[in-house]
Parts: sequence; C-alpha cells; structure tokens
Amino acid sequence: MISKELTAALEVHGLAAGYGGTPVLRDLDLVVADGITAILGPSGCGKTTLLRAVAGFVTPTAGSVVVAGTPVVGGPRPVPARLRGLGYVPQDGALFPHLSVAGNVAFGLSRSERRGADLVSEMLELVELPTSLASRYPHELSGGQQQRVALARALAPRPRVVLLDEPFSSLDAALREDTGRAVARALRTAGAAAVLVTHDQGEALSLADQVAVMMDGGFLQVGTPATVYLTPADPRVAAFLGHASLLDGLVAHGTDADCALGVLRLRAATRPGPVRLAVRAEQIQIRPDDAAGTDATDGAPAEVVDISFYGHDATVRVRLDSGEELSARTPATSVPAPGERVRVAVVGEVVAFERAAARPRNEDGRRSGAKVE
Repeated sequence: MISKELTAALEVHGLAAGYGGTPVLRDLDLVVADGITAILGPSGCGKTTLLRAVAGFVTPTAGSVVVAGTPVVGGPRPVPARLRGLGYVPQDGALFPHLSVAGNVAFGLSRSERRGADLVSEMLELVELPTSLASRYPHELSGGQQQRVALARALAPRPRVVLLDEPFSSLDAALREDTGRAVARALRTAGAAAVLVTHDQGEALSLADQVAVMMDGGFLQVGTPATVYLTPADPRVAAFLGHASLLDGLVAHGTDADCALGVLRLRAATRPGPVRLAVRAEQIQIRPDDAAGTDATDGAPAEVVDISFYGHDATVRVRLDSGEELSARTPATSVPAPGERVRVAVVGEVVAFERAAARPRNEDGRRSGAKVE
C-alpha cells in the first residue's frame, strides 16, 4: 500500500471534456504532488472547465482524476462532488449572505464539529482574520476579508486539495497581492495542496510552486515558475508569459543568431538554420539616437510607436527600421516620446525556437501533456 506521504494530492490523466459536443479540454495530464499549482492561460482556454471537471461540476468525456490516491473519475463509478474531499473557492467567494462568518466557516462541518467555536476560531486565525469577525455577516466585510472567509470555509473540513477559481480577480491591485500572499500562507500552514486558476502572470509566478501554461484546451508547458519563464518550451509560452517579442533569426554557429537586432547570444546551443527568437521586454535597452558618432554597434535604429506609463516604469513599443515591432520595459525616468528616433540593443541571452520544432516539450524533455511531478 502506498503511504499518504508518497501519494500525489491530485492526478489528472488523459482528461477530455466539453459542452454540447464542443470539446474544451483535450487529453490533459497533470500531477500536483503538493504545494500550489497555478493553471495560467488566457480567457477561454479551458482553465475553469478543468477545475470544474476535477470538482465534479462537469462530467469528463474521457480520462481519469485521482484525489489523494482515490479515483474520483475513471474508477469503478464516478464519485459525487460532495464526497471527493476537495475544497472549492469560487471567483466571488459565494458566501451565504444570511449566515454569519462563523456560520459560513462551519457550513461544511458535521453537527458535532459545528457546536464548538474552537475550529471556527482556528480557521479564522489560519487565514489571518481576527476572531472578532466571527459574528459579522458577509456584507459587513471587505472584499479581501470575504475571500479569506471563503478559504476558511473550504479548509475547515481538512481537504487534501483546494481548488481556487480566480479568487482575487475582483480585488484592487494592492488588496489582491496582500490577500494572495495570505491565502498562500494559509494553504501551506494547513498542509493542503491547491490548484489556482488565474490569467494573472504575476500572481501565478509569485504564489505557485508549479505553473501549467494552458492554451486551447491543452498544456503547452508544466514546470516551476523559474523554468517556464526563463526557459519557455514554446514560442506561445514566451509571448504570453512575460510578453516576449518574437523575431525571425538565423543560427549559423549554434550559440549565436543573426536577426534584425544584430547578432544575439543564445541561452542554449541550437542547430544551424532558421529560428524564432524570444526577446523579453526587460532585456531590451532603448538608447537616444541623437549623437552624431552613434554607429551600428550601439543598437538597431528604430522609432518609438507608443508608450504605456505605469509610474514605476513604462512599456515602450518601438518599430525597427526593418519593420519588426518590439516592446521594452524602461525606468520611468528615461521614457522617450512617441515618434522619437532611438537605437535598440539586447542585454543577455535569448531563447531560440527552431522553425520546424516538434511538439512542445516540458522542462524534463517530455512532450507537453506528459506527467510532471
């Protein structure tokens, strides 16, 4: 018998699902050994459908789901949602307005468990809320407090896995970050694994132990936050995660590629031939083009198209004289004006994708969708 310590919290194998005959999920494989896994992707890619299929709200057309070693889909018979041992936090929290905070937290508990106030207080402390809020009602709480109460309710029955469906999307930026970190701390303290659905890249990279990048109903890459960001397995991952600019290039000697920005160093040796180069916005330096002595070694000539100013920094979109457009992140103190002539250079190594690349691969070299633990 496999011990609980060696059993993955959640395993999904060959999962397919859809609505009205239209497929949404296609042959998905995912292993959540422990910790927090973020399902990251654009709207409409199937993230919420995956969560609902695991929870039991959508019936898959193929595949299996195993929770803490117990098959809940694909076994002798499907296990009803209420018996899967999962916690669920929907996008809006979905607290019961007629129940107090204590009543909401204790809702999923047995009668004997509900009688004691100790567990409610323990759950509130776990999500970093004062126990004095126990008698309040949802309309008397802030948005961040409501989401923490929703998490406390999900954690109270001691589930092995908690599913979170974009739980911070309705919060303002500062509250969203604080609440996200508090939720992550509570999950780790409780020892519950979690699957967090989000389209926010910063949220996924900062809170998760594993990130699964999803598009068109399938996973393009599954790995640690550092791996999927620094070593994307597919040009679409690079473009989505960090908004990398993609340029055509040509590799002649394996470790360098020639493109419209000049000769760029590659992160990994690549076979000679045509490639797509992923250049991240933070790698691109923009320099003034007003010095008479400036030559080609100072970067490729370009024109500033537009500016998105964020206060602490700005995104500058430029168009090279060769026609390609790139996005660069620059400090707020050195933002050029639209229409200004500049020179563009790249700092550091870039990732190259062979033009005739095979099916995208995960960080361990297996094709996307392969089991990753």
